[in-house]
Amino acid sequence: MALACGTPDHLIRYQFSLRTADFLLCRACGVYLGAITVDGRFGIINTNALVDRPAQLPPVATVSYDGESSTGRLDRRAERWTPVRPLV
Repeated sequence: MALACGTPDHLIRYQFSLRTADFLLCRACGVYLGAITVDGRFGIINTNALVDRPAQLPPVATVSYDGESSTGRLDRRAERWTPVRPLV
């Protein structure tokens, strides 16, 4: 599997209103590649952006987190997102 941005200069970070994570987007095509919490502890990738998307992944589900507090959002991400380990 590979996750790549064809032109790294097109990769931008965007924060939504609660500013709890940096979302990684392609400036040219608008594809959401992933996100990392602002404290750098947890991250997630958009599996639909993988070159070889694993076939066993569940189907996409629509959800809404409107009304979620900053604390609730960070707690949910800590539970569901992958811990980030520094590159060595």
